[in-house]
Amino acid sequence: MSGERILVVDDEPDIRRLVQEILEDEGYRVTTAENAANARSQVKTSPPDLVLLDIWMPGTDGIVLLKEWATTGRPEMPVVMMSGHGNIETAVEATRLGAYDFIEKPVSMAKLLVTLSRALQAESLRKENLRLRSGMHAQADLIGTSGVMQTLREDIARIANTDTWVLITGEPGSGKAVAARYLHRRSARGDQPFVEVSLGAIPVANIAVQLFGSESDDGFEPGSFEQASGGTLLLDEIGDLDPATQAQLLNALEEGRFMRVGGKQAVTMNVRILAATNQDLEKAVAEGRFREDLYYRLNVLPLRIPPLREHVDDIDALVEFYLGWFTDHEHLHRRTPTRDAVTALKHHLWPGNIRELKNLIQRLLILRQDEQIEAGEIRAALGQAPAQTPMALPASLFDGPLREARDGFERLYLEYNLEHTQGNVTAMAEIAGMERTHLYRKMKSLGINPKEIKKR
Repeated sequence: MSGERILVVDDEPDIRRLVQEILEDEGYRVTTAENAANARSQVKTSPPDLVLLDIWMPGTDGIVLLKEWATTGRPEMPVVMMSGHGNIETAVEATRLGAYDFIEKPVSMAKLLVTLSRALQAESLRKENLRLRSGMHAQADLIGTSGVMQTLREDIARIANTDTWVLITGEPGSGKAVAARYLHRRSARGDQPFVEVSLGAIPVANIAVQLFGSESDDGFEPGSFEQASGGTLLLDEIGDLDPATQAQLLNALEEGRFMRVGGKQAVTMNVRILAATNQDLEKAVAEGRFREDLYYRLNVLPLRIPPLREHVDDIDALVEFYLGWFTDHEHLHRRTPTRDAVTALKHHLWPGNIRELKNLIQRLLILRQDEQIEAGEIRAALGQAPAQTPMALPASLFDGPLREARDGFERLYLEYNLEHTQGNVTAMAEIAGMERTHLYRKMKSLGINPKEIKKR
């Protein structure tokens, strides 16, 4: 067993005790409730993985409680009903209200164990389907074979082996959410929910309800912390969080529990927190816009996602991935970029990073039906000037020794490409197929200053 927590609700002490002992022997974690009021309280404060619910109880019976959960909101959990006075109508009503199955008393323990196992497996499959659907993104993995991406994957593999909170930083569009999903899938929580919340897209007045849920006398709605229970919660754009919610979040992280909006009892938290931002949080702390204690609480393990200009050699693989994605999932006509078109892509600085590249590929497939994507089309789509032919080689290169001619050509080649990359040495190194250290030495020996070219 994997230690799923089961709540047994029955007004008969002997049955509660017997069922609890048997289930605990099977490896389940079991809590009990003698009536509907106690069951409500436990489901509110610490939602179980499954509820075994008796129908006939004094006061509020099981059918009424099941109907209440079905109409006023409850955590997603299977409910198995049991009764010593069952009939077909009762079983049908329980199933209509969302019960997974119905067991008659006296309970056959063999049947009970099989039913609970199947209910938990069905719930696990439901969550996995939701996870797969939520993961159907146009970039579902960390793509690329460059040294930069290999290092990133290795860093994430090490981090995934822990359950520590992570602060993911990077420019907009660089793939922070993709890295978070990659980390989650490789962690011990990989088969549990992954919930992503974009804090910058939620009105300030609604953020607390979104994160912590809400509660009233009529019932409650779980927030992102409960939806991600057992799994991973990505708090994207954490730098946009307002001061009041920053304080609530800090308190939840420190206490390991939180209060729903309007709630009276704390809810236990079981979730790994990943926070992501494109902001300089240290600067935000210094300016008083972000709590210092929250920053250090989140920044246990920092993870930086490199911008695309630092691994332009991966553009080939990214382009191939997106061409396949849009062809398969959006049924667009597949086109093939020419070699010059790929070179044009590598000359771009990509201020919008991988997201900008993805949007460009989609646009190119939608607007044209040609079999090939030409370099001119790339430059036009990116708003670049038409490619300029390098200046003619000066005749003096042919009058001197071969070494001087070679140095002269290399100087022209490097200056030309540095101008197209606006002085970005990392991008230039990828185009030239050189290590940055060797490229710096070469430029120094030829008297080339990339900073001066960047100013042009």
